[in-house]
Amino acid sequence: MVGEGDGEAWLGIDLGTQSVRVLVVTADGTVLGGGSAPLAGRRDGVRHEQDPEDWWKAVCEASRAALGPLAGLRIDGLAVCGTSGTVLLTDGAGRAVGPALMYDDGRAARVAAGLREEGLAVQDTWGLPKALWLMGEHGPGAVTRPVTGVAGSVTGRITHQPDVITARLVGRPVPTDSSHALKTGYDLERDAWPDVPGLPEGALPDVVRPGSRLGEVCPAAAEATGVPAGTPVIAGMTDGCAAQIASGALRPGSWNSVLGTTLVLKGASLAPVRDATGVVYNHRAPDGTWLPGGASSVGAGVLTAAFAGADPAAMDERAAAFEPSRMVTYPLVSPGERFPFTAPDATALVLGEPANDADLWAALLQGVAFAERLCLDYLHHLGAPVDGPLTFTGGAARSAYWNQLRADILGRPARVPEQTEPALGMAALARHGGTGGSRLADVAERMARIRTVVEPRAGRTALFTEPYARLVDELTVRGWLSASVAAHARARLDRDTADS
Repeated sequence: MVGEGDGEAWLGIDLGTQSVRVLVVTADGTVLGGGSAPLAGRRDGVRHEQDPEDWWKAVCEASRAALGPLAGLRIDGLAVCGTSGTVLLTDGAGRAVGPALMYDDGRAARVAAGLREEGLAVQDTWGLPKALWLMGEHGPGAVTRPVTGVAGSVTGRITHQPDVITARLVGRPVPTDSSHALKTGYDLERDAWPDVPGLPEGALPDVVRPGSRLGEVCPAAAEATGVPAGTPVIAGMTDGCAAQIASGALRPGSWNSVLGTTLVLKGASLAPVRDATGVVYNHRAPDGTWLPGGASSVGAGVLTAAFAGADPAAMDERAAAFEPSRMVTYPLVSPGERFPFTAPDATALVLGEPANDADLWAALLQGVAFAERLCLDYLHHLGAPVDGPLTFTGGAARSAYWNQLRADILGRPARVPEQTEPALGMAALARHGGTGGSRLADVAERMARIRTVVEPRAGRTALFTEPYARLVDELTVRGWLSASVAAHARARLDRDTADS
């Protein structure tokens, strides 16, 4: 039995860092088929590139794998998400003229500093400085005003990761969506590009709101991917927003905590959450409401680095004996922090010595959860609504122990969906855009199947009050966390993070 939505099928495509994932989903969240294909990149220090042609090859492979057992099935629409801040240059036909700079490529730091001097609130790895850096790498020609770190340029259209795929699917260049355009400087409140110094005329793409119809799958793309010709192609959102949609956390006050290699919090609000530091930024939902959030450099990646080859389940079982750990950590995956504070020179923080490797594992798990609590405290400090449901997604949500530990430290219940993939979120967005009139929040809640609700254990939150306070104090002493934010976090020590 397919259930609700029998006869409807929606396709979501997720362009990840390590793979492309495709899901075919019904209106009630039943997954009819799935496929994936690996991706490889080039990393060297702060450099991180991928070949855009590899994205298309992987989409074709993953789509055929997902649709192969479903021969003859009508697809009612599809949408594509990509990594936020990944940019490249394309020619007039929408084809890449060079490699793509991935979301965490750090080579444009000097350009970003120059843009901040011009009054634009951008971070070093955002799309706008990287696009300018790309245009300045290949000799003089098109830059009309000097930008620090840019010396000369090539002509080309600034393009975001999903735009390469949607252009191939439709058979012509298409507008970008405002979600991916955000980190390239697009003003979501004005629905317009700002006056960007150093950009030639015509370099910026047209922009539409997520959920807009871009066109239909052309015959050539249908033959390559197995997606039926004529299938509507709907403008997508970033992978973080896609995961949020998949979690169903779209009602005001709801939050989705995505814990993978790093930690991302995405919420919903009726108004933008203002943050003069630029730590929190706001995407805009198709219905005009706002999706505030931020991305930390803390995350599960520290476990892989510190315990290569370890059995996570076995380590979780041993770590339960160390609550709290004798250590306090702020476990950055890489140098520099972006949320809940900006500290480009921050490094991993470790206070104390572990009793053994299980204690170290416990300290890292707890450290990530402390950072997660500090993120929510910071959001509360900014006036963001945080009193709605909290959902855990990302690879770390597979750990029942870590889910429980996080709920204990946060002092609030957390929902864990059955399916947490961004591709599911894109299937939901495709249905929203393809049917018209269906609110995205309603569509997402029908597709998101909650597997379990984790309640904080009685008395456990208090166990972690002292180590959390020590961490807040140390972050303040090091000059990374402002005194006002630290004071706000301390004032909330005896309250759960859902209290408004």
